[in-house]
Amino acid sequence: MKHFILTFFLLISNLSFSQHSIVGKWKTHDDKTNKSESVVEIYAVGNAYYGKIIDIFNPDQRVALCKLCTCADKDKPVLGLIIIKDLVKSDNEYDSGKITDPKTGNVYKCKASLINKDQLKIRGYIGFALMGRSQIWTRVK
Repeated sequence: MKHFILTFFLLISNLSFSQHSIVGKWKTHDDKTNKSESVVEIYAVGNAYYGKIIDIFNPDQRVALCKLCTCADKDKPVLGLIIIKDLVKSDNEYDSGKITDPKTGNVYKCKASLINKDQLKIRGYIGFALMGRSQIWTRVK
């Protein structure tokens, strides 16, 4: 009976975690200083997920343009820029997307996974996911 109860509670907790979504507002942090930099809103369009910069904490950067970006994003304002494109949910992970670094203009393959309901791991990489960099974003409440 104890085994059944334990299994039941593990199953319920696992189901409740899997129901959390990456949709929402996420605070980004500088890798070196760990200071909050911006807020990215992740939203769904059909089966794909996108992320747009909706706030920048440094007032001087709010008017910055993506000068180093290529293609359609070149010279667009960083505030309002869609930096995550085409993420697709696959089991407990989101992958097959692209992420733009507005500081460098570089575009990377992207995958994301929830650590818990309030922490999102974003990984940008070239080629293989092992060759990349991860950031932890925190949900804005």
